[in-house]
Amino acid sequence: MSMNTYLKGRLRNTALLRSQGLMPLYEAVVNAIQAIADSDNAEGGDIRIEVLRSPQQQLLEDARQRRGAPPQEPIVGFRIIDNGVGFDERNMSSFETLDSDYKAALGCRGVGRLLWLKAFEAVKVLSIFRSSDGSLRQRSFAFTPAHGVTAQVMADAPPNARPKTTIELCGFDKPYREASPKTAATIAQNVFEHCLWYFVREGGAPVISVVDGDEVIDLHEVYAAYMLSSSTKERIKLKGQEFELTHLRLKAGADRQHFLAWCAAGRVVEKEPLGGRISGLHGRIKDPDGDFHYACYITSAYLDGHVRPERIGFDIEAISDDLFSASELGIDEIRDAVVACAGQHLRDHLETNAKASRDRVERFVSERAPRYRPILNRIEPTRLSVDPDISDRDLDLLLHRHLADIEGSLLAEGHEMMNLGDAESPAQYQVRLQRYLEKVDDIKKSDLANYVFHRKIILDILEKAISVGANGRYAREDLIHDLIMPMRKTSDEVFSDGSNLWLIDERLAFHNFLASDRPLSSMPITGSIDAKEPDLCALNVFDQPLLVNEGQKLPLGSIVVVEIKRPMRNDARAGEDRDPIEQALGYLERIREGGVKTARGRPIPGSDTIPGFCYVIADLTSTVRHRCKVLGLRETSDKQGYFGFNDNFRVYIEVISFDRLLNAARERNRAFFDRLGLPTS
Repeated sequence: MSMNTYLKGRLRNTALLRSQGLMPLYEAVVNAIQAIADSDNAEGGDIRIEVLRSPQQQLLEDARQRRGAPPQEPIVGFRIIDNGVGFDERNMSSFETLDSDYKAALGCRGVGRLLWLKAFEAVKVLSIFRSSDGSLRQRSFAFTPAHGVTAQVMADAPPNARPKTTIELCGFDKPYREASPKTAATIAQNVFEHCLWYFVREGGAPVISVVDGDEVIDLHEVYAAYMLSSSTKERIKLKGQEFELTHLRLKAGADRQHFLAWCAAGRVVEKEPLGGRISGLHGRIKDPDGDFHYACYITSAYLDGHVRPERIGFDIEAISDDLFSASELGIDEIRDAVVACAGQHLRDHLETNAKASRDRVERFVSERAPRYRPILNRIEPTRLSVDPDISDRDLDLLLHRHLADIEGSLLAEGHEMMNLGDAESPAQYQVRLQRYLEKVDDIKKSDLANYVFHRKIILDILEKAISVGANGRYAREDLIHDLIMPMRKTSDEVFSDGSNLWLIDERLAFHNFLASDRPLSSMPITGSIDAKEPDLCALNVFDQPLLVNEGQKLPLGSIVVVEIKRPMRNDARAGEDRDPIEQALGYLERIREGGVKTARGRPIPGSDTIPGFCYVIADLTSTVRHRCKVLGLRETSDKQGYFGFNDNFRVYIEVISFDRLLNAARERNRAFFDRLGLPTS
């Protein structure tokens, strides 16, 4: 029974992405290679690809109106000329039969010419071939979406003619044209990469050249510039199906990457990046003969039989652990086997790269991001295989994604931990619970490591801030102030991890209210109408005490005032405006006189007697030392500070030099730094 075919309908149902506008050209070139293979041409095969561009007149007129070199004419088509067997009776019959099985043994599906009409308005063919009686004949015809094969003319070949076929792809559709390469060099590169298998196969490829006006590019010269060394072939068998792997070393280039090329019918169907699949395979591979990128071309009768008609993919399913997994071959199984072979082929080169990759991760975690150390052993080594030249930013993002994945799985697993499985014994549940708790412990360690490393960074910043700059000047006090606590903020506006009060005293983290560089009148804890602004003011008092007997007063807390001065400032003298110690005492006195309240505005009985603590952060210049002595403060044993209690103000006073502040904070955190392998200085 015969069935009619509606060509326009077939074209409508034929897929071709806009980015694949050169696919029709590839089809014509591969057909030419196969036609040469079918011929008995003793002189050798020759294929000429001519780039056809629109007339220059309009472009020259446009160029007169603008500066610079004239623009390149848009491509309107291609002409492919070969000296193969040509459109003899068998080939013509196959051409006129959609889904022909004439070249099925080569993996051809008989639909490649449909791609011509997806991206081009028409195709013109002129072919000189040898007929069955040995004479040379000439055939010409057109191929269009509306009428299929038309205007077919048969005649005797001209005198002294030789077999030759010219295929002209006319009227490059604008969407495909705009998304396709524009220069002869790029077109030649793309044709070569698509047909690379023919160059590395036994017997090689015919002479192929790309001609664009006066520019002629020989693809064998492209091959010489592309390849570092000869190819290596390997055969593997999976569930009875044989696959041939062609291992290639391509000369390293800035825009190249390692890849797998899945082939069918001698054409590249899909390219798949290999990055991240093989440990140590990153960037260019170092070799005494020259740096290179790796590529593996995969060919098989199995792939030929499962390629989609348009040759833009395969219909091989991913086989999971089901009834068919033992007998059917899935794409993942093929890929895993090929990747394993590729890794084995490159093993000598990858050991050095893998070590450099591990060292890069280890160095980054040790020096920049120790928070990730507890989870490193929970990430598969292949997923930690990175380019040794990866930036800190990209590596941090990668490790953060792994941490997020682990936290996500931990959350899901936590819900499952709530229930004992139907067939699970208490002992099995205990083992599962223990594994879960170990993972939780690693995440908590990661959080702690992140916090400790944050402290290390803050100390490093502080050390730099108190050092003399390149301009011979010291940093302003507001820079150091912001480092300890953001200026003009209160504890209601800043999260606990947004300040670094631990630099002064760990206990300052536990406060009921804290204000930074805010007028006393704006603080609900003071009741003062004074506009003066202490650097830091904190109240430690419980607003809603628990388990308090009826009639019990609010427990006493404390008022803390911190005053920060510019490093190496040496102008302290008597008077509240010039003495930082008197300044802090003045703030304390005003707060008490205003009647201290809780952060919620409730009065505190006996607020004028609440203990006070005044901290002055300043370098111990000669004038500052003199003021400390005048006020009766004692010098610390390390000569880096002064302290004492003032009975009249009922306040503990401590003057801390920047060096003492930095060293004391480092000492308090030394145990944590040592645990993480961080230097303390």
